[in-house]
Amino acid sequence: MHMSRPLLAAALLAGLATSAQAQVEVQWWHSMGGALGEWVNDLAKDFNASQKDYKVVPTFKGSYDESMTAAIAAFRAGNAPHILQVFEVGTATMMASKGAIKPVAEVMKEAGQKFDPNAYVPAVAGYYTAPNGQMLSFPFNSSTPVFHYNKDALKAAGLDPNKPPTTWPEVALAAAKLKAAGHKCPFTTSWISWTQLETFSAWHNTLYATKNNGFGGLDTRLAFNTPLHVRHIENLANMAQQGLFVYKGRGNAADATFVSGECAMMTGSSALYGNVKRNSKFGYGIGTLPYYPDVTGAPQNTVIGGASLWVMSGKKAPEYKGVAAFFAYLSQPEVAAKSHQRTGYLPVTKASFELTDKAGFYKENPGTDVSVTQMIRKTTDKSRGVRLGNFVQIRTIIDEELEGVWAGKKPAKDALDAAIKRGNEQLERFEKSAKL
Repeated sequence: MHMSRPLLAAALLAGLATSAQAQVEVQWWHSMGGALGEWVNDLAKDFNASQKDYKVVPTFKGSYDESMTAAIAAFRAGNAPHILQVFEVGTATMMASKGAIKPVAEVMKEAGQKFDPNAYVPAVAGYYTAPNGQMLSFPFNSSTPVFHYNKDALKAAGLDPNKPPTTWPEVALAAAKLKAAGHKCPFTTSWISWTQLETFSAWHNTLYATKNNGFGGLDTRLAFNTPLHVRHIENLANMAQQGLFVYKGRGNAADATFVSGECAMMTGSSALYGNVKRNSKFGYGIGTLPYYPDVTGAPQNTVIGGASLWVMSGKKAPEYKGVAAFFAYLSQPEVAAKSHQRTGYLPVTKASFELTDKAGFYKENPGTDVSVTQMIRKTTDKSRGVRLGNFVQIRTIIDEELEGVWAGKKPAKDALDAAIKRGNEQLERFEKSAKL
């Protein structure tokens, strides 16, 4: 059967119209569970509803470690996602895997999207920028450690619920009062290396590793066994022996013990805010990180945590356009401000911070600006953050060594020396592989 010419033309036109309307799918792998998973799904849903050309499909791939492993395997098999959320610890590894990523500045430029690195909070943007000034990944959920405390518990122990401890000696005193009032877990911490060594170093304007914490080259080596670091870990060990500091495990295992009310004070991510707000039953306060008042230059600024969005290579031009459109959407002041207010993550752009401030959010929710004020101080070469290869492995080594200290089996100095020796082996290994 032959089709008449008009019919054929009509059929072809209909085909063209359908293909013009077919949405370009953008795969986004992430590590956000619970309340944060809902936030990620809402962002994709709202973006998809805001336009007709692209559809962002978010997929939860387990913890940060797990999603990174899955993405490496997928990249090798030729089916990596378009967008991968990578925690800050994986930044050096992603920067070194040149063929696997497409710099975000390039993606935005090619798609004709307006992209100004100066629009982002400097401490955030600087962390994800290459030595040549090119921004490599998109700042998404940046957090920083803060001091979380249970106002009701402090009040019950005879402490001022509106004046949390601001120095480490004050933390020890508050913990002793909480214990005397019957509290089983006065103080705990999540992410030991991040809060008690990496951020601790920056906050006291002291190096965590040589070569400006890895920013100055691959031949960086660990340096967190100074008298100040040893003193701090010894103090925490003494607190552990007295039942004032209770170690609750690796990663963010301690978070749940604070949200449930079991632990009264905790150093941990500012992004715990959304979870506490939603699930806790007590008066909640956020204070600045404690410091040692006798250390010159303290407090300086805290360092970045959380994650950024990396664009994987080898995709088609229309797909990259979709990625760029999504990033432009996330950067809108209203969208970024709403994300910051909902989660406790930092506002990633200056405009979203100003918008949140103008709306009176910080006044209505005291303490929610702590993370911002800790981060927007001027950074020094010692406090820009830590950028090391094989960093995931180094953090595991630190956990292992310090667990010996909390259990009373190992002196602080020996544990830090051993962590440095073992960690440097990882750095040497990375240096060799990155140069190949």
